[in-house]
Amino acid sequence: MPPSLFPAASALLGVLLDRLLGEPRRCHPLVGFGRLADAAERFFRAGAPGHPLGNRLSGLAAWLMIVAPFVALAAWFAHPVLDALLLWLALGGKSLGEHARAVAAPLAAGDLATAREQVGMIVSRDTTQLDADGVATAAVESVLENGNDAVFGALFWFFVAGGAGALLFRLANTLDAMWGYKDARRVYFGWAAARIDDVLNYVPARLTALTYALLGDARGALACWREQAHAWESPNAGPVMAAGAGALKVGLGGTASYHGEIEVRPHLGSGAAPTAADIGRAVTLVERGQWLWLGLFLVWSAAHA
Repeated sequence: MPPSLFPAASALLGVLLDRLLGEPRRCHPLVGFGRLADAAERFFRAGAPGHPLGNRLSGLAAWLMIVAPFVALAAWFAHPVLDALLLWLALGGKSLGEHARAVAAPLAAGDLATAREQVGMIVSRDTTQLDADGVATAAVESVLENGNDAVFGALFWFFVAGGAGALLFRLANTLDAMWGYKDARRVYFGWAAARIDDVLNYVPARLTALTYALLGDARGALACWREQAHAWESPNAGPVMAAGAGALKVGLGGTASYHGEIEVRPHLGSGAAPTAADIGRAVTLVERGQWLWLGLFLVWSAAHA
């Protein structure tokens, strides 16, 4: 095999490992990384919220301290097999589909209590009082947004920088999830983690939105992206979810409860609220997009062999 095809072969192997095995059930490296992140926060963060500039700089130092060495080692020991393993660990496509279908099945069967419990495992909002439309909306939003975070972002950075790139993206995304909240404890300390994640996600998010448009109702998706994405709080989730909702012809957003506080979010998409069947359609959209990206990378690699 020509060396120029090694990255494509590694990408294919990494995706197949994710499809066959999913995320490791036991001894996942990210569990250990999470403990390291907790220890780093305790060591570096001074107060809650602490000094605005001091804790921002401390958060950046902590981020560099626990991310840079792992990414540097991955780049130093780069090998097609290692790259494939790192991509597998960075991907979460199979897990995303499993969690989503665990919501869709009881919802379709009329078991709202189980559906609420299952969707509560993949979203941060309060799900105990959701009706069927609310459960389906939460699940579809999670699938579309995490399609970027768990699949396309990792693939993009793998295509750019191999296994080290995929590892960088996954670790940055993990730290954003742990430190990026604007609560009293992390509003300053988590600033760097949130901004770095925004930067790393900027291009992948827009390619994800384009992918959703190409594989769904393209005209509706592009219109929703253009007209609605700017109203969403997150600069990257807005295009992804607006285009995804438009591609599926469903309506997302609206009222949601987070930690006891009601938040009225902008409307995204077009059409009625999603149903249990639309959860599966969202999963299919992400899965088809993954294979499209992989196919294009394989073709590009073969053309440059």
